[in-house]
Amino acid sequence: MNVTHVQQDNAKMGCFGFLKAMMFVFNGIIFLAGVGILAVGIWVKVDSGSILGFLGAIENAPPELSQVLNVGYLLIALGALLVVIGFLGCCGAVKESRCMLLLFFIIVLLVFIAEVAGAVVILVFRPLANELLQKLGTAAVTNIKTDYGRNPDVTGLWDTTMNTLKCCGFYNHTDFTDSPYYVNNANQYPSQCCPGRNSTCSLTVAESLPIAGCFPKILDLIDSNTVVIVGVALGIAALEIFAMIVSMTLYCRIKSTSA
Repeated sequence: MNVTHVQQDNAKMGCFGFLKAMMFVFNGIIFLAGVGILAVGIWVKVDSGSILGFLGAIENAPPELSQVLNVGYLLIALGALLVVIGFLGCCGAVKESRCMLLLFFIIVLLVFIAEVAGAVVILVFRPLANELLQKLGTAAVTNIKTDYGRNPDVTGLWDTTMNTLKCCGFYNHTDFTDSPYYVNNANQYPSQCCPGRNSTCSLTVAESLPIAGCFPKILDLIDSNTVVIVGVALGIAALEIFAMIVSMTLYCRIKSTSA
């Protein structure tokens, strides 16, 4: 009978050690990812670059768009959160600290609840999201007509975007009509609107080519990868639930005196 109890205790200790190792590895990855995101966020704030310069140059932008200017702060906040979660998970498992494991569980639970609430809000307020996209489109087109060909940051960002996505303008080539580039180049459109043509990109040539705008191109990319996006979201949710279960299992197995 004693031998059986010893074997059961060994099995439990082996399972306990496995869970500790899983917590350490899993949260070690989270910690490193948090450090990376935190570093990027700090870099964005120290050297804002063309993206923030572009957003700051947009005239008549909707109030909601101004929040994008805080992307550096968002990255810093996200990175700091991941660092804290990873630290609590790793140290809580290694040191067998009930306090750290409980804090880890609470933070992950709050993040999970926030994600679920955000998904519900997006589904319920879908018309509001569409209205925001329309305002974003109006601001982007205004930005092109005002600054493309005059502001180097705006011009460079749009050129990079169009070259990467193989698109033309926000909606189409007409976004560039009456822009500084259009006026200073004898009513010609950017070369991205007429790919593969050695001649100048006139209105006739641009209209003869089915080059989509960058916004429709992004929507197509999202639609074509919906399954992947949903799969990643569900995978993250499953990992969060698994992490909470493991942390609570370790919390319950560790004696209060070891906290």
